[in-house]
Parts: sequence; C-alpha cells; structure tokens
Amino acid sequence: MQSIYEQYQLKNVINASGRMTMLGVSTPKAEVTERVGYGLNHYFEIKDLVNKTGQYIAKLLEVENAVVVSCASAGIAQSIAAVIVKDNADLLYNLHTSHQPVAREIVIPKGHNVNYGAPVDTMVALGGGEVVEAGYANECSAAQVAAKITDQTAAILYVKSHHCVQKSMLTVKEAAQVAKKHKIPLIVDAAAEEDLMAYYQDGADLVIYSGAKAIEGPTSGLVIGKHQYVEWVKQQSSGIGRAMKVGKEGILGLTLAIELYLTAKKETGKQMVERMSDFINDLNKIKGVKAQIVWDAAGRDIARAEISFDQKAIGKTTFAMMAELKQGDTAIYFREYKANEGKVEADIRSVTNEQMKTIVSRIRQVVTGVK
Repeated sequence: MQSIYEQYQLKNVINASGRMTMLGVSTPKAEVTERVGYGLNHYFEIKDLVNKTGQYIAKLLEVENAVVVSCASAGIAQSIAAVIVKDNADLLYNLHTSHQPVAREIVIPKGHNVNYGAPVDTMVALGGGEVVEAGYANECSAAQVAAKITDQTAAILYVKSHHCVQKSMLTVKEAAQVAKKHKIPLIVDAAAEEDLMAYYQDGADLVIYSGAKAIEGPTSGLVIGKHQYVEWVKQQSSGIGRAMKVGKEGILGLTLAIELYLTAKKETGKQMVERMSDFINDLNKIKGVKAQIVWDAAGRDIARAEISFDQKAIGKTTFAMMAELKQGDTAIYFREYKANEGKVEADIRSVTNEQMKTIVSRIRQVVTGVK
C-alpha cells in the first residue's frame, strides 16, 4: 500500500523549527486522534457542545469561561469583535459596514505589532478594530500604553510571543493594571505559550491559545477568560466567526488534549539539553560549524541548539544552505530568524534522536559538498 507521501508525491519532513503552522504544527497523541474520529462520526447539538465543553475546560483551568475556536488567529479576530460588538445586534451582523459611533481602537505595544505568519493588525482589522501603537519598537511602559487610551479605546492587546520585542516591555500584570484602571478589557494573545493559567491569573480578561502548538491538539484554538467576554466571543459564531467555525471533531479533540496536557510529563529544558549533548558535539566536529545551547527568547523552558556557519570559509550563505537542506527526499526545517547573521536554531521537541543524526549528516554534506 502506498504511503500518503508516495501517493501525493510529498516530501518527508524533519521538523527542527518547532511547533510551526507551515509544517502542520504538532502531532497529537493517539487518544486525541481517536476522539477526533469519534467526533467526526457522531452528531451533536453544536451550541450545546460548545457550551458544555467550554464549561468543562473552564473548570479544568480554574477560569470563569472558555470556548474552542478554529485557531489562535480566529481567536484574536473574534475576541476583538467581541469587545467592540458586545450585545449590539446591528454591529454583530454589520461589523465592517455599520457607521455606529462605537469604540474600535485597540491599543498595542509597538513592539508587539508583528507578523507571526500573518500580521497582528490584520487580525485586529478582521475583528473590526483599529490598531493604535503605544511606545516604541524597543520599549513600551505602562504609562505609554495608558497615554494612548481615549474614549475610543475598546481594549488593550498584549502579544506574548518570541516574535515580539522582549526588551523594555511592560508585563502582562502591568497591562492588566492599566486596563482595570481605565475600565477596558485586556486581551492576551498567548498562542504558543505553555502555561494555560498564568495570564488569566495576571488579570487578563481574554487569553488566546493555539490548540495545536503546546497543547498538541488538532487544528484549533482556545479562548479563556471572564464569563461575559467569552460569551461575547461565542456570539461571534453568528457574525465574523461564521467564516472561522471549528468542527465538532476539533472541539472534542482539543478538550481531551487539554485534559491530557495538564497531567502529562513534559520534556524539560534540562532534559532537552541532555538529549542534545551528542548532537551539539557532532555538529562542532564539522569544519565551519559551531553549535551551542540557547534558551527560548520569550522565557519558556525550551532549550535549542544554535548553529552558526562560517559563511566565508564554507563559501555559501546560510540562506543557500537552508535551501539545500529542504531539497531531496526529506526536507529539514530550522528556525531561520537569524539566518542573515549566519545562525539558525534547531528545536528538537519534535525531533527523534535518530533524526538528529540525520540532521548532522545532511549538514556535513551541505557544508563539505561530500556525500
């Protein structure tokens, strides 16, 4: 029997880039895929399924309310729409065409207005909002956020991500204090974050997660937070959320994935370092290559291998070498954010020990030109 890769002439992939959307994000546990299958083959009253699973998740996470959405990006758009529309029926149906004078401005630290695969401000616009940047690209204080708040402000949006500027930025707690003082909601995009409770406990009114990244569920997203705000997010299923609806299988699969995630033993950064020991040593034996351990820029307990290339000695740019590594029967992907500096990072959370050996071998071939 042909494999899927053979049938559709697809490449095998070694994913050393992390939980990235372009590679399918993650691989759910067998129990989750079984639950997805169950969901696909049974009928439910969808509104009841949304409400009951939301209540179940909220109880697990000790929050007021929760709802499963189609992805984290949908969670951003629907959360923005929720705080703008609230209970306004006309706005629900005519979000982008209504001329009602309602607050639509979303204050965001300038260093958080990033492109994570799509621009943050595009998701805000989909939700009917207008971005107002606070501070500067390399700094943003609580006072700078507060200075941008007017009677046209609908919410503060805080993006917790490695894509964002990390230096001289206010914390979620500080943003929550500003929001509370000005009686507006704080929305936190925590798509890839691993702590499902911290930002709610820090005072956020809505927190958005990817269901497929750290949680390792099916393609989906999760919005948790204060009861009324989450109810307004749910209401968007009759508005912009209709184009972003999540299937019954995704709802059931993510609900179980969250339950398993909360009790599973996770690989620690220290264990990642230990597992990369031979990998780092073998890379350092390749002339023109230097490898070392680095830690996640956003503060998560994730250790990675930073691989530096002496581009002049090798005679190739890092971009060219990365392109070569994606050719052949098996494509190898790294985190290439610093490729212009001659550096890439290997995230081994989804990489087996055998695959690490393959990576070393392929890098040696690309660097030396010897197969």
